[in-house]
Amino acid sequence: MLLTLAALAHGRQVIVSRGELVEIGGSFRMPEVMAQSGATLVEVGTTNRTHLRDYERAITDTALLLKVHHSNFSIRGFVAEASLADLVDLGRRRGLPVVFDLGSGCLVDLRTRGLPHEPTVQEAITAGCDIVTFSGDKLLGGPQAGLIVGRSKFVEAIRSHPLARSVRMDKLDYAALAATLQQYDDPETAWSTVPVLQMLGAPAEQLRERAERLRETVATVVPGTWHVTVQPSVAEVGGGSLPEAHLASFAVAITSPTPPNRLEQALRAHRPPVFSRIEDDAVLFDIRTLLPGDETVIVDALKSANSAS
Repeated sequence: MLLTLAALAHGRQVIVSRGELVEIGGSFRMPEVMAQSGATLVEVGTTNRTHLRDYERAITDTALLLKVHHSNFSIRGFVAEASLADLVDLGRRRGLPVVFDLGSGCLVDLRTRGLPHEPTVQEAITAGCDIVTFSGDKLLGGPQAGLIVGRSKFVEAIRSHPLARSVRMDKLDYAALAATLQQYDDPETAWSTVPVLQMLGAPAEQLRERAERLRETVATVVPGTWHVTVQPSVAEVGGGSLPEAHLASFAVAITSPTPPNRLEQALRAHRPPVFSRIEDDAVLFDIRTLLPGDETVIVDALKSANSAS
């Protein structure tokens, strides 16, 4: 966003809804990013309700219309917001580009796996946005990066801005991003090869079966005084994505004579580290967070923790 605003709106006004002045991880806030870009922030509407007429009335020395997706929070109740289609129509009528900060960068329809709808990059482009910005990690599942796509004349203006060289990715990140994007040539392939999509799309019954297998294996390598069970769990997406999505899952829960915080610390000290959570004095491994092969690492870490206790 810093690069996009610096290239397209330096010294001019950018209109955005008050309800979309987001703060992301690390306390980076949209108003502060905009100030650094040299653009002037024009807030319209209110926190919970912003209408298309609010944008139209604010247009003066305006460089662009900005929409920011609520990728890490939600506003519910007495709410209203201008649709992306309406903003694009207004931009066309007034000769202003529309920039959509999409955030988490989803490239597949999450509803095909029973998940809440999350606007995709393709939907934003099809709606007529001139520029769409989004992350290379989060729901896209690649390396941490910022991507800018859209109409060529605006992309080229951004590419040629002096700041572009300062924030460019290195070659290793480009290679990782390219390898990730290639998985999306076939969306069904992406669901089975991109780790974040593997976790999001795993059916609950499949997770229960994996949890039972892990429980059986763990029970054979820990002392009889350790209690190993499978229990229902709820997973949250996190990472600035799908703030209201709660996914049914299953977890392997361990209670032992070793205090749970000490067992958790021992697991983290293992190489590679194993991260769990503590709930009701039990150490839990949520199966939805595990990739194929991770179960072996957990078993090895528990063996080491038992030997050290």
